Amino acid sequence: MKVKVLYFAALREQLGTAGEEIELPSGVGTLAALRAHLRGRGGAWQAALADGKLVRMAVNQDMAPPSAAIKAGDEVAFFPPVTGG
Repeated sequence: MKVKVLYFAALREQLGTAGEEIELPSGVGTLAALRAHLRGRGGAWQAALADGKLVRMAVNQDMAPPSAAIKAGDEVAFFPPVTGG
């Protein structure tokens, strides 16, 4: 299942990318599972998406809780709780 993942503000800077399209392994079907999967990359990913970090998430431009389901073709966004302008 492929999803488009976008990173905003400080997360984009920490991870060095604004987004990517990734093929999710079976068993990754919620935002929480996706976050854990990305954290498993280690390094900056582990630090930026650590359990203790406040990270907001959205699916198809709608704010969503960690338990929200994701499906093929969805656009998922990760961003810090406060973004300035």
